Amino acid sequence: MRWAECRAEASAGKRPEAGAAQEMDLNASRAGKPNRFAVSFLFVFAALLFALPAVRAQQSSDTPPTGNAQNGKKLFMSDGCYECHGRQGQGAAQTGAARIGPPQLSFEGFQSYVRNPKVNMPPYTSKALPDPDLADIYAYLKSIPMPPKGKDIPLLNK
Repeated sequence: MRWAECRAEASAGKRPEAGAAQEMDLNASRAGKPNRFAVSFLFVFAALLFALPAVRAQQSSDTPPTGNAQNGKKLFMSDGCYECHGRQGQGAAQTGAARIGPPQLSFEGFQSYVRNPKVNMPPYTSKALPDPDLADIYAYLKSIPMPPKGKDIPLLNK
């Protein structure tokens, strides 16, 4: 039985058939609402559509440009990076400079921060620090070994 028929019978004081009320409720709940499966499918499809370019970009940024670590060390010292970040990129409490060696960022993230820093660091444009020089500095910072973990330092474990 259709919604209109059930409603007409109800308003006339007649009692709808036994299964008609349930059918009426099901049809009423579906009226004007999109299919849940279709909505879920579209949502998943849209999420994948937007996620795939990000995954591809992340995969391409996993391979940093080749740079000369020795030249990077010279540039790190001559451009004054060490004055705030320390000679090993360890950072400094006095200047508030972050630890940058070895970098935990991809080269693109490192480059973006050097070009447009958020805190006290001056921006280094590509005119002041060309991309090949920045790649050399990144290679130098990547060549610095990670410091030992606290559990590996005997004095700290007494």
